[in-house]
Amino acid sequence: MDRGDELQFVVVHGYRRAYRRRGSGPALLLLHGLGCESSTWEPVIDALAEHYTVIAPDLLGHGESDKPDADYSLGGYANGMRDLLTILGIEKVTVVGHSFGGGVAMQFAYQYPDRTERIALVSSGGLGREVSPLIRFLTLPGSGTALSVATFRPWRRAVAAGMRGLSRTGLAPLRDLGEVAAIYESFADPRARQAVQRVTSHVLDWRGQYVTMTDRTYLARIVPVLVVWGADDLVIPAAHADIARQQAWSDVHVLPHSGHFPHRDHPGEFARLLHEFVRDTEPAAYRRGTWRSMLRQGQPAVEPEASDGPGAVTVAG
Repeated sequence: MDRGDELQFVVVHGYRRAYRRRGSGPALLLLHGLGCESSTWEPVIDALAEHYTVIAPDLLGHGESDKPDADYSLGGYANGMRDLLTILGIEKVTVVGHSFGGGVAMQFAYQYPDRTERIALVSSGGLGREVSPLIRFLTLPGSGTALSVATFRPWRRAVAAGMRGLSRTGLAPLRDLGEVAAIYESFADPRARQAVQRVTSHVLDWRGQYVTMTDRTYLARIVPVLVVWGADDLVIPAAHADIARQQAWSDVHVLPHSGHFPHRDHPGEFARLLHEFVRDTEPAAYRRGTWRSMLRQGQPAVEPEASDGPGAVTVAG
């Protein structure tokens, strides 16, 4: 297995992009969430790389990638992923997106259906309006100044250490604080703060997400879709997984004892679910005529709910 532990770099349109690449076989593109970076996938990369070529980038404005004054829209990120894959010589992928990365994954599939074999959404944005108050706060005037003060050097280390300590108490509402601590520390960089605020301004306001893919979910009928959520998610509610069930998407799993990062809470289970999903589904085959027909027909009426079948929500135990 090709480990490729170290970050690699490539320049796209004048901006340095960081990414991790491991393994060989069919390609998986792993997209992290808001304020995170590619290291969020470390608990599952090795297991996935036993079967796949795993590409996990630091999205523009995050991690070790450049943080320019640039386009941080969903469309811009989808374009960036297309260009990165093109440079790496990868034509088609199963795109896996966590949180905000799920929104990017859906946008990528929408813009480039000919390059998308499957979609896996992990505690994904873009399926409903609700989102945590902390993320909505980022859209308010003065939030940048507040974050600058909150991450001031004299108390930054103590606050981050406190968060990580609380995350280890075993209390469900606190389990995600280890990841939150890393995001908090990243906000000490004014360029990272600006990038994250640019991102949020494109997709939500103080009331919640106003950019969703719910008006285009019918297009997913021709693409296998896996949805994984943590039952105790306090960032984006697990009830958003119902959107997938109502659309009769492929496979929906809500994992108990898991928060906003199910791939970190249950790495073995997550890697198994993703591997079985790719193994057991045929990659989407883009046909322009079919795509045109679906666009003309638009969103079909929601079919009556069934007790089982491909659209059923599975709560793993």
